[in-house]
Amino acid sequence: MSDSRAHVRRLAHRRGANFSLGFRLLPAAKRRAVYAAYAACRVPDDIVDEAGPDVAPAELHRRLDAWREEIEGTYARRPGTPATVALAEVLPSFPIPMDALLGLVEGCRMDLERSRYRTFAELERYCELVAVTISDISLAIFGVLRAEALAAGRHLAMALQLTNICRDVGEDVGRGRIYLPLDELERFGVAERDLEAGRGGGGGKRLRQPHGVRVRQGARALPRREPAAGDDQARCSPRRARDGGRVPPGARPRRRRPGRGVRPSRRAAALAVADRGRRRPVGPAVRVSLQSLRPVTVRVLLGAPRTAEAIRNVGAALAAARG
Repeated sequence: MSDSRAHVRRLAHRRGANFSLGFRLLPAAKRRAVYAAYAACRVPDDIVDEAGPDVAPAELHRRLDAWREEIEGTYARRPGTPATVALAEVLPSFPIPMDALLGLVEGCRMDLERSRYRTFAELERYCELVAVTISDISLAIFGVLRAEALAAGRHLAMALQLTNICRDVGEDVGRGRIYLPLDELERFGVAERDLEAGRGGGGGKRLRQPHGVRVRQGARALPRREPAAGDDQARCSPRRARDGGRVPPGARPRRRRPGRGVRPSRRAAALAVADRGRRRPVGPAVRVSLQSLRPVTVRVLLGAPRTAEAIRNVGAALAAARG
């Protein structure tokens, strides 16, 4: 393994523990590409979030400008860091869009330039730069089955980013940032000082409702996977396959016992791994309740050609996590 590949691999495992399991399930070529892309995205994020209070904003802008030039140089075949050398190695095989990487840099720059968003339209632009760009980068590596996967990726990225914003209100306030739109704070009677003091009251609960609606709308916009030709035969026994997938006359349909044949969702696997220290059991009922991650979403996240194998590996990881 080259030094640049080893560098981005170590970075992903050390800084991206939540993603590490999913990365390991990918085919080798895609895994290398994801490691490289993760490192390229990690750098501008760390420039802004990991800088100490003694670093002047002008210096952070200079570092972001330097990283922007580094990305542009990489696409001109002049990489100058281990992360961009690893990125340059995978670009011939995976068309990762340069605009997405540069857009992420500008999204990180927004965290330097502003700490409040007056309307949701302003916040939406920020989400496009820091979240939808990641979807575009990921799809360039995982590949797509249908053209609508790009729109589905955008909806999913927006929904996840809004979920993070609602979840991390307290943490963000501690950093001096409020992502919730100010006009919605005013509409629901929540002042900034309430957020700083950890108070929201009934207004705080109502304030999250618009974002919950937006998240659900994004989830509903994900396309449903229509059964492809031959799916019935692929899911039936060899005997039924010889009969064209039809149940022979007089035969009794096979009944599935509760909890049998339920594929664990990606979210269930993440829960099991995240809570491995507490040994939280993840039973069939939990797996069934998490079936809202539709097959097309799993395919987008794990890569269609190896989806079945990846799901089997996730099942093995679940069993190991349960101990």
